[in-house]
Amino acid sequence: MIVRRVLRRRAGLLVAPVIGIALTGYFSFHLVEGDRGLEAWFSLNREIRVAKASLAALRARHTELALKVSNLRPEHVDPDLLDERIRATLNLVAPDDIVLMRPATGP
Repeated sequence: MIVRRVLRRRAGLLVAPVIGIALTGYFSFHLVEGDRGLEAWFSLNREIRVAKASLAALRARHTELALKVSNLRPEHVDPDLLDERIRATLNLVAPDDIVLMRPATGP
């Protein structure tokens, strides 16, 4: 009987710390590995950096195309750009042009 009481007392003293350690381990694991954990956060930050770089490249391309379009407006026509676009679209050259043929590049 005395042995049982001693074991119960000692078990009672161990239950709270064991549950606390288990809960701490559970939450620590999910802090790192969970859906909203540190690894997911780092992955999202990486994706954001890639998307921002892509956005910067697209904005630069948009600015470049906007400049080309503004040069083709009827109010302000750039003769060189107009000539270039006409030749590219119609696949024509002037009689005094020199054409340099480049070898075809692979895919």
